[in-house]
Amino acid sequence: MLKPVKNRKQYEEALDRIYSLLQKDTKVGSRDSDELEVLSILVKQYETEHFPMEKPSPLEAIKFRMEQSGMSEAELSAILGNKSRKSEILAGKRKLSLAMIRRLHEVLHIPADILIRAY
Repeated sequence: MLKPVKNRKQYEEALDRIYSLLQKDTKVGSRDSDELEVLSILVKQYETEHFPMEKPSPLEAIKFRMEQSGMSEAELSAILGNKSRKSEILAGKRKLSLAMIRRLHEVLHIPADILIRAY
């Protein structure tokens, strides 16, 4: 029977079990598949409580998304308006305008709450 993950030892055991379940060829809807899903939820909850991650700054988020999608700086310039504006923003010398935030959110799918953070 599965139980909530309440301490580091249980967390490590849950991770080990998740790993072993991932090594199997589990069928969707099987007992192993259900166990994997429930364990993943329990581990995620434990990690959220015990290992919180700080949200990135707007500049970190933009750079990460560019790298992730293989976007060039020229493509970013087109989103932000022009090359000099892009350079000023990436250097932290200029703040994002509301229009830029909207475009970045629409094109790069960066959450708006990240883009409006102070930096």
